[in-house]
Amino acid sequence: MTSNGDADMNGAAGVPVDRPKRYLVVVDDTPESRTALRYARVRAAQTNGGSIMLLAVAEPTGFMQWGGVQSVMEAEARAEAEAALHAVAGEITDAKTAPPTLRVEVGKTADVVLQLLQENQDICALVLGASEQGDPGPLVDFFSGKVAGSLPCPVIIVPGAMSVDPHQ
Repeated sequence: MTSNGDADMNGAAGVPVDRPKRYLVVVDDTPESRTALRYARVRAAQTNGGSIMLLAVAEPTGFMQWGGVQSVMEAEARAEAEAALHAVAGEITDAKTAPPTLRVEVGKTADVVLQLLQENQDICALVLGASEQGDPGPLVDFFSGKVAGSLPCPVIIVPGAMSVDPHQ
């Protein structure tokens, strides 16, 4: 803040330099998600005011003739996603970083991430893990492709074989 109480606008593109720095990580059961999470944890701990937002996305079920069955299936998927987020949050919470923000959404993962990035100016980077071999993964493909130039924050792609341990 400047002496008159206004935010210091020396950040890139007129963004205040004192805004929160939150790293968005999509949590699922893939090794790529774990790679991104490890990197974001280290990065947030090294960033003044850094924190992590963990996102789990429950994919919508297709149309079913019996709406009650569909509602139950979506509620179960949401509950499973919430349980997974809480487990991951417990693993990464320590004294160096603020407790992560947990979000569970229903939808197509790429669409949900795009919406979160547009709505949350405190997200300073989307952290994605790439597969160690072969195809880097659908989120890396999507966010490094056609939409890359229109995103409101950088995308950090962590190679699957990279160690985030500073002692290695």
